[in-house]
Amino acid sequence: MIKKCLFPAAGYGTRFLPATKSMPKEMMPIVNKPLIEFGVDEALEAGMTNMCIVTGRGKHSLMDHFDLNYELEHQINGTPKEDKLKDIRLIMDRANFTYIRQREMKGLGHAILVGKELIGDEPFAVVLADDLCINHANGVLKQMVDLYKQFRCSIVAVEEVPEDQIHKYGVIKGEMIKDNIYRVDDMVEKPAPGTAPSNLAIIGRYILTPDIFDIIEETTPGKGGEIQITDALLTQAKRGCVLAYKFKGKRFDCGSVPGYIEATNYVYDNIYEDK
Repeated sequence: MIKKCLFPAAGYGTRFLPATKSMPKEMMPIVNKPLIEFGVDEALEAGMTNMCIVTGRGKHSLMDHFDLNYELEHQINGTPKEDKLKDIRLIMDRANFTYIRQREMKGLGHAILVGKELIGDEPFAVVLADDLCINHANGVLKQMVDLYKQFRCSIVAVEEVPEDQIHKYGVIKGEMIKDNIYRVDDMVEKPAPGTAPSNLAIIGRYILTPDIFDIIEETTPGKGGEIQITDALLTQAKRGCVLAYKFKGKRFDCGSVPGYIEATNYVYDNIYEDK
């Protein structure tokens, strides 16, 4: 039903400078696996086979990662090290990758709009790779796709966030219609301390219907000239329906140093096999 997953990956990753001066933040490894590969795995598990990546300047390694490296493969052919490429080879066999460049950084809403040429007129998922989500049963996108089959509307993933952190996120207000499912009435992007409508913060997983592209085009840029996806989703909610889903699983904010270290330790302790 949903075959395409969009990865906005054009940002500079300034919180990890100087490492991200020459390396995309999406390529930063959690133990031995880049963040974006975790996201692609999650999309494949949810039945998506077309990975649409919005890139920017200096992001060539994203394309290289999902391509053959003839010199490397020749060097390790027939050795035990060849087995370390098993997972990425499987991804390359199962998924198609397309790329488009975002020439100016104008917010997440703009990045998603840039991806319109790759998505077309169909529902799609969005993954922000620096939000690492782990569930040992069904991944977050799989959970959301199952919900989309029931409701056929845009869905955002949310989690409860401590009050002293809520100002960093887009925040929803809504009525619970089923366990962990909310009909969105309002959304606020990075509310001032003490003004958040709830403690439910939007994280980097979305299922969007294609009319979101027209809404983004109508959305007035906010602070810094950025187009916020929360503003477009609020318009969509007022015109029809947007759901928020409090997902099952663990989420790590790998765009921050503490979250990145926490994710690395968790993956090493609970998932990494080659110890």
